[in-house]
Amino acid sequence: MLELDPFALGALIIGLLLVVMTMGSSFLSRLPLNAAMLYLGVGVAVGPMGLDLLRLDALENTVMLERLTEIAVLISLFTAGMKLELPLRDRRWRIPLQLATVSMIVTVVVVAAIGVYGLGLSPGAAILLGAILAPTDPVLASDVQVSNRGDRDRLRFGLTGEGGLNDGTAFPFVMLGLGLLGVHELGEAAWRWWTVDVVWAISGGLGLGYLLGTLVGRAIIYLRMRHREALRSDEFIALGLIALTYGAALLCHTYGFLAVFAAGLALRRIDEGASATSALQAETQKAGFELSPEEQAAAGAEAPTNMMNAVQRFNSQLESFVEVAIVLAVGVLLASVEFESDVLWFVPVLFLMVRPLAVYGGLIGTQVSGSQRNLMSWFGIRGIGSLYYLLYAINHNIQPALAERLLSITLAVVVASIIIHGISVTPLMQHYESRKTIKRQQRKK
Repeated sequence: MLELDPFALGALIIGLLLVVMTMGSSFLSRLPLNAAMLYLGVGVAVGPMGLDLLRLDALENTVMLERLTEIAVLISLFTAGMKLELPLRDRRWRIPLQLATVSMIVTVVVVAAIGVYGLGLSPGAAILLGAILAPTDPVLASDVQVSNRGDRDRLRFGLTGEGGLNDGTAFPFVMLGLGLLGVHELGEAAWRWWTVDVVWAISGGLGLGYLLGTLVGRAIIYLRMRHREALRSDEFIALGLIALTYGAALLCHTYGFLAVFAAGLALRRIDEGASATSALQAETQKAGFELSPEEQAAAGAEAPTNMMNAVQRFNSQLESFVEVAIVLAVGVLLASVEFESDVLWFVPVLFLMVRPLAVYGGLIGTQVSGSQRNLMSWFGIRGIGSLYYLLYAINHNIQPALAERLLSITLAVVVASIIIHGISVTPLMQHYESRKTIKRQQRKK
């Protein structure tokens, strides 16, 4: 029997899925399911539970899977940052900020309590579980995020900002859990955790990322205004800035996830002003040549917008690629995991009790409608971010028995989220948008 190369087969399946999704996107958008559900189903079908063409073991392939999920989260966080166009002083920023801090802390605390008293975990393991499951996913939540330029809807803006921020703000609790398990240094009275893992790593990551995003963005626009050869290769900006920011953040012992999100946020805010076109035209006339209208638009006042659009399109394509690979891998992994019966009650409690409690508590004082609050409490989508934190913990040498337990719970939550949120996202968001349209029409009358 001919032995199939797993890498070649995986590449074939991913390529086929991308082609099918591209060609059938308009048809699939009308169905009560999303792309992740299709990828998950294909993963199960080609894995040991189906045709047995691919095999993966989360406890044996942890390094590879951690790097894959890490790349996926980085790309998605950068994209999420670029989607958020509101000025930082806008009051609507309170929504994602409170979701990513207050709601996340409530989630970690409540899940940790359930872990100790309901699942029989130690305090360190329970806090680690809470930190793993607290972040909402910026990759799988694209259907409920800001999608169009100028979209300032509070629901989409809040969920996009939450997904971008809380993948970094959950990191201190991951480190706290690892510290209580004895595999990370917390310092006496947790002084190191407070000063390094909380204060410095968060503030330093956000500050460094925003600084690098601003500097790189302004440098590119500056070159565009003066050098015609600098008008191309927008797509490399995303990869270069992500790698630059992430590497610098890790070397400075800050949180790279927050830094990359902040870099995308800063890049979106680059604005050279309306004087750019006239300045460029004056310089080119002195040099004895004229730019075409397209080049004037690309190099002048519209340069920031054109650059952002190109970068965001490229990022979205990268995001789709890694989403296919990871969700496909999740489907294959299911055969290697022994799920315990406690996930049958834990998953509903997380989605139907913990998430609504955290959201309603976190949104106190914000200007959101009842329907927006309800949808935010429902769309607490868990996915690739949770998988990354799980693999990060496993690679920091937690006990094998605990690794298996956390793997079972986390995979159950992620798979349940892909299915139930995937089924509900299209009808719920269509109903939400139709209600918004009706209200706008009523106000015009």
